[in-house]
Amino acid sequence: MNVSRDSLTSPSITGAQTAGYPVTRIQRSSGWAALNLRDLWAHRELLYFLIWGDLKLRYKQTALGATWAILQPFLTMVVFSIFFGRLARIPTDGIPYPVFAYTALVPWTFFANGLSLGSLSLTRYERVITKVYFPRLIVVLSAILSGLIDLLIAFVLLIAMLRYYDITPDRAIVALPLFIVFATATALAVSLWLAALNVQYRDVRYTIPFLTQVWLFLTPIAYSASLVPSEWRNVYALNPMVGVVEGFRWSLLQKEHPSWEMIGVSASVVALILISGLYYFRRMERTFADVV
Repeated sequence: MNVSRDSLTSPSITGAQTAGYPVTRIQRSSGWAALNLRDLWAHRELLYFLIWGDLKLRYKQTALGATWAILQPFLTMVVFSIFFGRLARIPTDGIPYPVFAYTALVPWTFFANGLSLGSLSLTRYERVITKVYFPRLIVVLSAILSGLIDLLIAFVLLIAMLRYYDITPDRAIVALPLFIVFATATALAVSLWLAALNVQYRDVRYTIPFLTQVWLFLTPIAYSASLVPSEWRNVYALNPMVGVVEGFRWSLLQKEHPSWEMIGVSASVVALILISGLYYFRRMERTFADVV
């Protein structure tokens, strides 16, 4: 939607303008809409309140509250440790299997929850979207960013596990915030596409659990990326979560330098999905209020 100040060339508003009143014309935009990301900053308070609302709703009337942020990756780690660590004896590059798996499950759980919440966020706020204008991107962004609190809570147990296994991160830990941003961008990029598609095709919601389950085993969580043949690693890195998980393990577990080529491939894929997702989301945004 374009908002512009009209000149005196429009006869329908000449009288109003000559009387000294400013006139604003609101008209439907056509083609590919500009991203207009400055609107996000103008509505930053709304973003804060949506994040706060998501957090309160998530743990409302729950017996364990924020403990679920730890239980999800912890219980998955226990299952993986039994079946992949003890029974299958998957090599872990010399790292104890529980901490090896949990270090990957922390960003993965953040990504998976963000993907689920972000993809369905527009339909959750259906009543607001149909009544008030604001950048719809804020709805998806708030669903992703609210998960950062859960990630920080889950990180507390990770610190305790590192101490238990006597693993002290080296100076590579300074890169950890970059990989948190990497995980956030990945969740946002995919969610933008799925959220816009879910408005048009409601069966998208049924594909998300299946997509997440398959994606879990395509990501080096239960196993090391070093098990992938070297000639296939760049193809494998087309999965952007490969770069996120490898980056987390490198920055926290004193691993050797990861394949920067793989991380570069993953980062390039995220950039492509994010930029195209932003433009697609903006193009479809004009129809959300009519279709949702």
